[in-house]
Amino acid sequence: MIRGLVIGKFLPVHKGHLGLISFAARQCDELIVSLSDAPNDPIDVRLRLGWLKKLTAFWPNVRVESLKDDFDREDLSMGARTTIWAAIVNKTYGQIDKVFSSEAYGDAFAHNLGAMSIEFDRERKMFPVSGTVIRKEPFNYWEFIPDEVRPYFVKRVCFYGPESTGKSSTAIRMATRYNTVSVPEVAREMLTSNNFSVDDIIAIGQAQTARVLELSKVANKILFCDTDLIVTQIYSQHYLHVVPEILYQLEKQVKYEKYFFFDIDAPWIADGLRDLENEREDMRRIFLEELTKRNIQPVMVRGSIDQRDEIIVSEIDRFFSRKDR
Repeated sequence: MIRGLVIGKFLPVHKGHLGLISFAARQCDELIVSLSDAPNDPIDVRLRLGWLKKLTAFWPNVRVESLKDDFDREDLSMGARTTIWAAIVNKTYGQIDKVFSSEAYGDAFAHNLGAMSIEFDRERKMFPVSGTVIRKEPFNYWEFIPDEVRPYFVKRVCFYGPESTGKSSTAIRMATRYNTVSVPEVAREMLTSNNFSVDDIIAIGQAQTARVLELSKVANKILFCDTDLIVTQIYSQHYLHVVPEILYQLEKQVKYEKYFFFDIDAPWIADGLRDLENEREDMRRIFLEELTKRNIQPVMVRGSIDQRDEIIVSEIDRFFSRKDR
C-alpha cells in the first residue's frame, strides 16, 4: 500500500491546496493531509480542520489530521528542521512513501522521512496564490478561495440608526451596486405592531443573527446588513423596559467590519410600525451612546440620497484596495 503525505498550515485552505491534494490522492492508496497547529496561527485550527474535512470528503483515500506544532525550530537550517519534522511525523503517522509539496522544504523533508519527493506547481503557474496573500488581500484573490472558506473573509457592514433614516432602501441599493446580497431587518417580517413580548424579541434576535450567518455564506465579498443586535436591544429596552441576556450573547456571534450611522436628517415616513417621530433626537442619542459603550466609531451618513451613497461607496471601495488581514 502506498501512503502519501501533504503537510501545511492551510491559512486558509485555498484552491492551490486542493489542486495539490487532488494530484497526490491519485497517486496513493492512502493520503494523509496533516494540518500544522501552531500557537500563534491567525486562523483557528478548528475552522481550518473543518474546511479541510468538508473540502476533501469526496476523496475516500484522503485522511485529514491536525498535528500540534510545538517542535519546529525556525532558527535551524532547513535540513535540521526537517529532521525534527520527520521524526515527529514518523512517530505520529508511521511509514510514509511519498511526500507531495509545492514548497522548498519538500526534498529535504522527504529525504529525512526516507520517502519519495514529488513536486507540484512549485512556480505557482497553475495556482498563483498563497495563504499569505489571501489573508492580506482576500478580494484580489477571491477566485482562489473555496466557497466553504469565503464566508470567513466576507466583510459585513452594518447600517445602523433610528427608524426612518433610509437604512433598508440603502442596503438593497448597495447590494445591487456591489453584486452581492443584503440582510433585511427581520423584525419587519415578524411583527405587525409594536405590541410584542419578551419571547417575541428573543425570537427576533435569533432570527436576525441566523439570517446574517446564512447570507454570509452566499455574499460576494461584502454583506450589507440593515440593523444589528444592538438595535434589537435598544427597542427591547424602549418597549419592554428589559433586555434579555440572550440578546447580548447573540450580539457576540456576528462581527461587523464597519458601522454606518444613518442620521435623522432624512424625512420621517410613517409605515404602520414606526411610532417614534417625536422622539428622534432622543433615539439618536441612545443609538450613539450604545456605540460609544462598545468603542465603535461609526461613519456618519447624512445628506441627500446621492450624498449618502457617496459617503458609503467611498468607504466600501477601500475594502477592495487595502490589505485587510
